[in-house]
Amino acid sequence: MADTSSPASQSQRILFVISEYGYWGEELVGPLEAVTAAGYSADFATPKGTKPLALPPSMDPSYVDPPLGRTVTTAEMADKVKALESSDTLANPINLSNWLPQRPYLSSPTYLDDLYAYNHRLDEIGKEIARKYDALVLVGGSGPILDVANNKRAQDLIRLFLRSDKPVAGICYGVAALAFTRDEITGKSIVHGKRVTGHPLIHDYNDGHGYLHVDGIFPGAPYPLESILTDAVGPDGQFIGNVGKAYSVIVDYPIITARTTYDSALCGEKLVAVLRQGLKRYGW
Repeated sequence: MADTSSPASQSQRILFVISEYGYWGEELVGPLEAVTAAGYSADFATPKGTKPLALPPSMDPSYVDPPLGRTVTTAEMADKVKALESSDTLANPINLSNWLPQRPYLSSPTYLDDLYAYNHRLDEIGKEIARKYDALVLVGGSGPILDVANNKRAQDLIRLFLRSDKPVAGICYGVAALAFTRDEITGKSIVHGKRVTGHPLIHDYNDGHGYLHVDGIFPGAPYPLESILTDAVGPDGQFIGNVGKAYSVIVDYPIITARTTYDSALCGEKLVAVLRQGLKRYGW
């Protein structure tokens, strides 16, 4: 964990994983502003190394979220997202496909050698993460459903951060990657027994769920995140939607989860509190 007695140095960094099929602007800007204000630097990664793009509704102050029946993006936030989009900040993200190895198939004629090389490479990356990064943030939006949630390299990355006792934060549909990431020994989700929040059923779209680089509009997300999380945490954990409450951010160390767009800045603030103040529990 970061030194809680002094300000962060320029070498302290947070890694943000962002979908290439569309991220929600505030769900990157909110935590990014919080950690940079606290003195942390940021690196960005995408599954294939191409520049991520914000979903157009997240830059439109007039966009009305159908389940909520109101706008969810302020003019100020829209301008911030547009400024980020027009800058070169996200132009050259880390390519997860190049950085992390692919788990070998059992059908490989050299499976045992391949598996040794795979695990050896993960051990090397784990040491790099331990030296270089303080935390991992999984940015939300509809895009992560397609290329982050069940991305085996992203799951390895999450496990490596947790192995080094580094906090991992997920926002909105970025939380799905936490549910799908399994402990390699027990086979249970890494959020098993944890308290988590995420996009609740009552906030899910009936249709009009869209992605970048994909033709057509989908009739809602391909899975209900609340149901996935409820199953993943098991009988000893709890999904906490905080429906009707202004904010929903849950810290159950080392996991931090944020429900949706307007919880993004608070998620970043609580991540800083985890790193600086040793916060272990919040929101439950």
